[in-house]
Amino acid sequence: MFMNLNAGAIGIRATLSEALEMAQAHGFGGVDFSIVEAFNMAKTASPDDVKDLLIRTGCTFGGWGVPVNFRGDEQKWKEEIGWLRQYAAFAQKLGAERALTGVMPFSDDLPWEENYALHVKRMKPAVEILQDHGCRLGIEFIGPKTLRTGKKYEFIYNMADMLGLCADLGPNAGLLLDLWHWYTSHSTEEQLRSLTNGQVVAVHVNDAPVGIPVDEQLDLVRCLPGETGVLDIDWFIGVLAGIGYDGPVTPEPFSKRVNAMAPQDALRATADSLKKWM
Repeated sequence: MFMNLNAGAIGIRATLSEALEMAQAHGFGGVDFSIVEAFNMAKTASPDDVKDLLIRTGCTFGGWGVPVNFRGDEQKWKEEIGWLRQYAAFAQKLGAERALTGVMPFSDDLPWEENYALHVKRMKPAVEILQDHGCRLGIEFIGPKTLRTGKKYEFIYNMADMLGLCADLGPNAGLLLDLWHWYTSHSTEEQLRSLTNGQVVAVHVNDAPVGIPVDEQLDLVRCLPGETGVLDIDWFIGVLAGIGYDGPVTPEPFSKRVNAMAPQDALRATADSLKKWM
């Protein structure tokens, strides 16, 4: 596994080339990136020019967000699926095999069964396109109970149910496993230890504020990995090592304190928070 940078997760807006330079300077082995940005860069150059950025910085690609809204208008979804074929083919040329998305843990419109059927119908074609181009899809479950409170219908919010969806989508669908969401969803240690490397596409790490019961934690109020000790990142990284996980580990603190820092200070603090555990 390797330290991976998502600049936006620490409040920094950066182009792909800027993010790679930041990663190189602060000891990250890879970066998350926009496939649309990279694809458009290659229009005026070539995929080899984008790959040269990696060679120059000694970094690799972590994950790229799938630019498809699986829950929106059907005609728009069809258009985005059409574009996904081109993006996936381009990602294959780059060697960027980890595509990422998430599933909202509620719906105000669809009961569980109907929502599940819609997700399978909409996501399975994307999974098949990605598989055709040597890519895997990591899907994030969103854990906090506070996000589901007051919503009409609950939906997938824990690891067990997300693994069930992945199984129905295809062999190249797996988890975008976030320590925060594992904790807030009450997923278990036994479930985590039972995973295989093939079931985990990407990993996010963070910490939680002190003194707040787990079911009262707010999704976008988090801390740097190891900052408070509420979440046991040392144990979590150890479990990942035990299952042979070989992918990106990305800090995602969503911290107002970090976001308020100057970019170089935010990068240094974020890198330091992860280096001690890896």
